[in-house]
Amino acid sequence: MNSDSFQAPSPRLFLRKNFLQLFHALKQLGYQILGPVLSQGAIQWKTITAPEDLPIGWNDRQEPGSYRLEQDSHSRFFNIIHGPESLKPLTFTSRETLLVLDRQDHTFSAKEIQPEIKPTAVLGVRACDLAGLAIQDRIFLNDTYPDPYYEQRREHLLLVAVNCTKAHPACFCASMATGPKAQYGFDLCLTEADEDFLIEAGSRKGLQVLEQLTCSLASEERIIQDKERIAACAASQTRRLPTANLPDALYEAHDHPRWDQVAARCLSCSNCTMVCPTCFCHGVEETPSLDFQQSEHTRVWDSCFAPDHGYIHGKNFRPTTKDRYRMWLTHKLASWIDQFGTSGCVGCGRCITWCPVGIDITEEAQALSQPSD
Repeated sequence: MNSDSFQAPSPRLFLRKNFLQLFHALKQLGYQILGPVLSQGAIQWKTITAPEDLPIGWNDRQEPGSYRLEQDSHSRFFNIIHGPESLKPLTFTSRETLLVLDRQDHTFSAKEIQPEIKPTAVLGVRACDLAGLAIQDRIFLNDTYPDPYYEQRREHLLLVAVNCTKAHPACFCASMATGPKAQYGFDLCLTEADEDFLIEAGSRKGLQVLEQLTCSLASEERIIQDKERIAACAASQTRRLPTANLPDALYEAHDHPRWDQVAARCLSCSNCTMVCPTCFCHGVEETPSLDFQQSEHTRVWDSCFAPDHGYIHGKNFRPTTKDRYRMWLTHKLASWIDQFGTSGCVGCGRCITWCPVGIDITEEAQALSQPSD
């Protein structure tokens, strides 16, 4: 997490042929390195040790309900925008044992399980995911009782962002002011070109790494050129959320017939909430040992689309898909603003890409913002 008092130095040029220096610098500082890696037909965060581990020569094609990886002749390291994983699993894990309870005669003892965290550098983070992580920080850290498990993982992260110079059809970060340029939350930030990178430090940790690299000062012409490429990426995005009408439009749309129409398509599969960078619903499981002398208290990801998520004291107050979709969208785009001071959407487009039936959150929000007939 970056210090508000940090003064960023001028951007520098870092040659592609020297990129291995970044790996060496991170390793010398004790970081394990995660990066985007081809795995099971998608991109996932995996341990990498050299530039050759990155998806060189691959592009991603993302549209509603469709994700494809295709080979190309380019040599760029970060031509793939992102896969189903945001930064969320690295700080808020999908399954985590918090306590172990041991039975002792007529009483019991509780042992808190602290995670074993290694300093981790994440290479290839996009602006939308930095924005998602900032929202998660507000949820898990900026309150009276910060989450110690999240806090430990967050403090051990060093984030190397990559600015987007192209967008896929599901992207709409420009309309959410969360991208395509990384503006905050990174330690280092790269803008990739064919032969080099524009590299910027965003924190003291990042500057410590940058000072170990062979770089030169970037010219004003080059800085402007990269700004134009990022601006062209933003202009190419065709999807937008009607943020000017939110949150009031969704509050007023509680009885809108559109909810029935989208519910008829929605499978309640919870894909959208699993891939979302900001969704944080979770439950707890109590798992006893076979001899009932010990029990594990485990936190697991949950989803408001799960049929039993609204089940409390013998009553399910969100029994239908329509109820659950309305809850999710209204919270994400409206009541989240009242609750946390920001939208719960960062425009990454994952919920569009990874929805099996291609439900488009921007299309639904736009329809719900219009008066019903």
